[in-house]
Amino acid sequence: MRRLASSLILILFLAALGVAQNREEVLVAKVYKGSQGRTMPYRFYVPENYDKQKKYPLVLYLHGGGGRGDDNRKQIEGGNGYLVDLLVSRSTQTKNPSIVVVPQSPGEGWVDSDSITPTSYLSLVLDLIRDLESSYSIDVNRRYVLGQSMGGFGTFAILTMQPKMFAAAVPLCGGGDESKAAQIAHIPIWAFHGELDQAVRVERSRNMIAALTKAGGKPKYTEYKGEGHTIWTRVVKEQELLPWMFSQKR
Repeated sequence: MRRLASSLILILFLAALGVAQNREEVLVAKVYKGSQGRTMPYRFYVPENYDKQKKYPLVLYLHGGGGRGDDNRKQIEGGNGYLVDLLVSRSTQTKNPSIVVVPQSPGEGWVDSDSITPTSYLSLVLDLIRDLESSYSIDVNRRYVLGQSMGGFGTFAILTMQPKMFAAAVPLCGGGDESKAAQIAHIPIWAFHGELDQAVRVERSRNMIAALTKAGGKPKYTEYKGEGHTIWTRVVKEQELLPWMFSQKR
């Protein structure tokens, strides 16, 4: 029995390793150099058969706290890997060819300790997007942002920084500045949270959705009953998520 259990663990480990290695091959490692000398590692995916005569949606993914660093790997590993894999999967890219960018923040993260104020690295992400748009054929009416945990907070924060930039947003187990809800109420948002989340209180999403709705918005909200913080394994199985997101235009 022990041998069987050990064998199963080994098989699962090797399978996970294979997925991670494939992910690293699919998403090219790059480093953005800002105008003021600051740098930001990021992973980048361009659709197969990329045609500069066509316009492609841009999908920005903001990693959670575990993705922080400067190795250009952690932001696509662990829990972050689930949504990244979904975005660059053959199935997704066949239906909706899109450019995917996954920046990596250092220890500072995407938001300050108050969980709502954008850090300078979130500003650098905006600079990165503008730089990519000068080199690639990107549909400026179909920019999308997704993020989980710290990245969920970053998703709401980047919307308030540029209320007219993104066509849709998908924050997972995050929250935002409720006092600025009116500024982003026009943006299609689908938020997700686990009812029993002990890392980020579920009220953070509930209150933000309530504020957006009060401001005249029509956000979508899915709360998983009985679930904790790691809801990304369920979110990636939501059949309507990507069709909904890619259908949105500014």
